[in-house]
Amino acid sequence: MARFPKGYVKPTSSCPGCLAWGDFRGRLCHTCYMFGRSHETAVCIGCRRVQPLKWEYCRLCWCQARINGRAAEADVRARLSAIRHHQLFFVGLHYRRGSAPVVARRGGGRGAVRKPPPAPAWRPSPGWRQPPLFGQVPRDYGRLDPAAVDLASPWLAWAKHLAHQLTEARGWGRNARFAVNRGLAIALTGYVEGDLVRHSEIFTPLRALDLPVGHVITVLEEMGIFLDDSEPSFERWLAGRLEGIAPGIAAEAERWTRVLRDGGPRSLPRQQGTVWLYLNRVRPALLTWSDCFDHLREVTRQDVLTHLKTLHGHHRRDQLVALRSLFAWAKRSGLIFRNPASRIKVGQNEYSVLQPLTPAQIDRSVAAATTPAARLVLALAAVHAARVAQIGTLTLDDADVGDRRMTIAGRVRPLDDLTLKLLLEWLEHRRKRWPNTANLHLLINSKTAVGTGRVSNHWISAPMRGQEATLERLRVDRQLEEAMVRGPDPLHLAEVFGLHEKTAMRYADSARALLQQVAETDPAG
Repeated sequence: MARFPKGYVKPTSSCPGCLAWGDFRGRLCHTCYMFGRSHETAVCIGCRRVQPLKWEYCRLCWCQARINGRAAEADVRARLSAIRHHQLFFVGLHYRRGSAPVVARRGGGRGAVRKPPPAPAWRPSPGWRQPPLFGQVPRDYGRLDPAAVDLASPWLAWAKHLAHQLTEARGWGRNARFAVNRGLAIALTGYVEGDLVRHSEIFTPLRALDLPVGHVITVLEEMGIFLDDSEPSFERWLAGRLEGIAPGIAAEAERWTRVLRDGGPRSLPRQQGTVWLYLNRVRPALLTWSDCFDHLREVTRQDVLTHLKTLHGHHRRDQLVALRSLFAWAKRSGLIFRNPASRIKVGQNEYSVLQPLTPAQIDRSVAAATTPAARLVLALAAVHAARVAQIGTLTLDDADVGDRRMTIAGRVRPLDDLTLKLLLEWLEHRRKRWPNTANLHLLINSKTAVGTGRVSNHWISAPMRGQEATLERLRVDRQLEEAMVRGPDPLHLAEVFGLHEKTAMRYADSARALLQQVAETDPAG
């Protein structure tokens, strides 16, 4: 694929789909691109071109039918069949709001009158019905004709009423509301009392039409008629990680992995990231032993030592910790007679001296923060030493602007002038960009503004990706600076930043080494 030089701007051209003239990215304009994703390509009845078709007509013919419909309202199929010419237009200007009759709103506003909310509706009364002879028959929503949806269904009326309430509560936009109503019309066509709408049946058809599957599922769950029969991602990942391992060893490793995730009678559940790391670390050893053994009870201490001799540094330490966890669980469960990994020392981790960031590295990261959210995140990491996950979980209640305080990971910290200024700037941008959102998290984006979840760690750290002074390094630099300015006191670091005692001692040792190095280099200082 051809690569354009940096700074290249695509010249103004005509879209091959709708023949519109203007500036757009790629080969097609955005509307034609989305239209093509949802419709099959064939020969258009109106213009005889090979294009994505809706009801056997391309998007250009649909645009002309819309223009013709302004003068004389008629059936849409009649307008499509009456097309004899095409009026060309500029990109994004084929349907102007000003072409519709202007209606004065109450209070002096102009434009079309806003549609009233759907009429209140409740769960339809089941009444008498014939009990089903067989179980629910699987439905193929992909074969449903969009023109055959049942818009008069009482279940759809109830769903639209619930969708309107969720829209008001969560701040869904206009386009999202329309798309949710379309998805509900498809999912509830032909629905009868007692049926369940399954995730496996509606996911692919709704995704093919670019409809918000998550929002539609939210409404169906509110109605109590949704069944999530999708396979969890953990199961797919676990099956892939155990592939290639001897069946007996794989079965035992699977039981150990599930105990790590779900917990057991004598153990607490671990975080999902820890479960991933542990199984990934023991997998190389399990693959090696699968060539010789069928079960873990056949593995000896010498086999473990032989495998560890091929590893060095943190790879040896990480795999040994995971293997000790696996064999300790197997010993408690009675799967092995003797723990082959016991009394094998992990060894002390030799940490290097932490190095401070240079002013040039920090300046480049500051220049990379170009949005209000990125600047606030930068301040929280560089001034308050907040981790990315801690920044993502902050809520509006954690930011006390009046008292100039912020609660980060349960610790109340005073707000300096810079952080307060950036916080107010972000709150103003947040209020203008998403005025109706119901998300209580401090940081939100276009995806989380219509829900209640937090932003991802990837989104938070994205502006600093590629910089030498990442958010993690800025956090470390802030704590190292505190140790060098206030003195290498582990108790002070643990109190200010909430560090573990070993972590605080590491920062103190690094600060002490750096101060000693400065004293040896510049005795006069």
